[in-house]
Amino acid sequence: MVQVSDILKRDMELFSKDLNSECKISTTSSDIKLVADFTEYNPLHNGHFHCMKTAKHHFPDALFVAVVPGLFERSGRGIPYILPRELRAEIAISVGADIVVEGPPMGIMGSGQYSLCLCKMFKALNTSYIPRGYKKVDGMDEILKRINLGHHIAPKPYKIVDKTTGEVILKDKLEEDNYVITSFANSLSKIGFDYRNKFLFVERIEGVSGTSIRQSILEDNFNDVLDMMPAKTVEVLKEAIKNDDIIYGIRDVDSILKTANSYSYDQLIDLNLFNDNLAKNIVDNRPFDNLDELKESILFGFSKHFKERILSILEIPIEKNRISEYIEKYPSNIRILGYKNKECLESFKEKINNENISLFRTTT
Repeated sequence: MVQVSDILKRDMELFSKDLNSECKISTTSSDIKLVADFTEYNPLHNGHFHCMKTAKHHFPDALFVAVVPGLFERSGRGIPYILPRELRAEIAISVGADIVVEGPPMGIMGSGQYSLCLCKMFKALNTSYIPRGYKKVDGMDEILKRINLGHHIAPKPYKIVDKTTGEVILKDKLEEDNYVITSFANSLSKIGFDYRNKFLFVERIEGVSGTSIRQSILEDNFNDVLDMMPAKTVEVLKEAIKNDDIIYGIRDVDSILKTANSYSYDQLIDLNLFNDNLAKNIVDNRPFDNLDELKESILFGFSKHFKERILSILEIPIEKNRISEYIEKYPSNIRILGYKNKECLESFKEKINNENISLFRTTT
């Protein structure tokens, strides 16, 4: 059985190690082509599998690297993942990935922060091609065309801007997957990564709902969603349920309440994503006996998942300045969660420009 408190303790040690490490730039060069795909695989479903197969079809000689978010096992929504990252990596390798590397922590960061980390990882990997799933909606084709022309596309409130030409190319909000693409392109532009003709945009397939899969797993009855996932995902999920290794929704409640009840106003406001009103509201309404009471004191933020992110930050209290230093150094270490064979591993090491490479070892 997985103990969430053990995972968080282990990952805090890894975070501190990364924070105290310096990236060692590699001087090796390689003609190997590398396809890097970022996805949470929460869990790996047929939509992810379709994107992977499409990329491997277009670039059959390239190394396929999946970048799977790791530290603290919290999703972009701030909610614990279904499976620990070593199991998500196992599934990815079994269905076609050559290498799986640990991506940036998500639930404890703002979307702009982890988007920047992710882009720095793609730069460290010397990425040749980037497959991204998208939903076909009015105006999206023009956005994708301009991204592949290398234009600096930036999402703004209720509009999408081409900063290369100064034009507003869409006066509307984008759905999540499409928004992620524009945010990603914006961050790549900020770090000076030339992404002209590097994106492979793959239209999302119908009949797959990650939300429905997650809900069915939570209810331990996913017969209705079996056809949405590869056989290996189903196999690993069934084994994880049998071994009580599902971590979805499981939190270290004692740590969250301890932080909320004991941190001073100054300590709270120093935490990532905290502001004056949020810190004051928690101090004024404590002590809290349970998470429901605490959640009522967390003010609504910039996204509908803000409260869950704040719970994750209280669970793993890291100051803003340490997060900023972590982002500045990222990726100081590249941890490999899984690999297909030794040949793929050696090719990967030749390709990337960071010498700090290690294999992930779980101690939980």
